Amino acid sequence: MKKFVFLALVFVGAYAGGGRAFAPATDPLCLKECASCHFAYQPSLLPKASWQEMMKNLSNHYGVDASLDEEDTQKILAYLEQNSLENSFSKKSKKIKSSMQSGVVYTSIQDLPYFQRKHRKIPANLIQQKEVKSLARCNACHKEAQNGIYDDKNVNIPNYGHWND
Repeated sequence: MKKFVFLALVFVGAYAGGGRAFAPATDPLCLKECASCHFAYQPSLLPKASWQEMMKNLSNHYGVDASLDEEDTQKILAYLEQNSLENSFSKKSKKIKSSMQSGVVYTSIQDLPYFQRKHRKIPANLIQQKEVKSLARCNACHKEAQNGIYDDKNVNIPNYGHWND
């Protein structure tokens, strides 16, 4: 019976997003505080250790002071940990996990080997243009990024068009 329940939970976890690769960020506090400055990254894009490292240094969050009070910091961190990469069972999550080096704490989604491999062929001028600015702006090119969908068929680079790797 325990084995059946475990397998059922794995199956539900893998498909709970309605076919999404990553469940969208939904926590109201996380959306209020994090998405007020940038795209609401899905917690399952990074492992727990990465979120822990990021949240402990909010006073210098990629050059910006994003400090929060301790209570809000802990609430957001708990949400990120609960929904981190380790708790995702999608195919893309598995690919991200298998690309990671053991013992490395990735402090940016852009640092993940899987991410780098998927974006390596994109010319710098397409990334640096004002409509994109950085690979950190997923939703500039991935039109379904907000919904956790990063399929190649949904990539549309501004001033270029559909990108197919």
